[in-house]
Amino acid sequence: MRIDERGGAEVPRLWGGRLDPAFQQAARFHREPDRRRLRAMGVGVLCASVLMAMVLGIVGLRVHHVRLSYRLEALRATRAEADELNRRLRVELATLGSLARIEDRARTELGMVPPGRDQVRLAREFFTSGSGVPPASPPRTASAQRLSPAETPVH
Repeated sequence: MRIDERGGAEVPRLWGGRLDPAFQQAARFHREPDRRRLRAMGVGVLCASVLMAMVLGIVGLRVHHVRLSYRLEALRATRAEADELNRRLRVELATLGSLARIEDRARTELGMVPPGRDQVRLAREFFTSGSGVPPASPPRTASAQRLSPAETPVH
């Protein structure tokens, strides 16, 4: 038993043996590294490294997925805007190409008037058969065709 410095009471010792300095020196010289413990620590570090690499790989894939999702949404928004613009341009093209609009512009901006009844001639009036289909005629060349003064067209 030992006497406590503070209160003077004896304190029981947990280990009753004596520490011999020769024993301590011998223990230092005979201490060898435990290869099994080192191997177990190496395997543990390797497993932890592999696990950490897998976790970081999964996190990297998730981040890449989120970036691609944002990019996809931006592209979808751009496509929706392009579709809307395309629809508007089709409506504008149909409006600009309508015959009623063209006629209205011709009358208001260019001062044109609708033709009179005596100015309109139908194509079938020019054909003798009355079917609206021209008769088969020989080729019109200067040497092959000699017109009489009565057949000469009036311009």
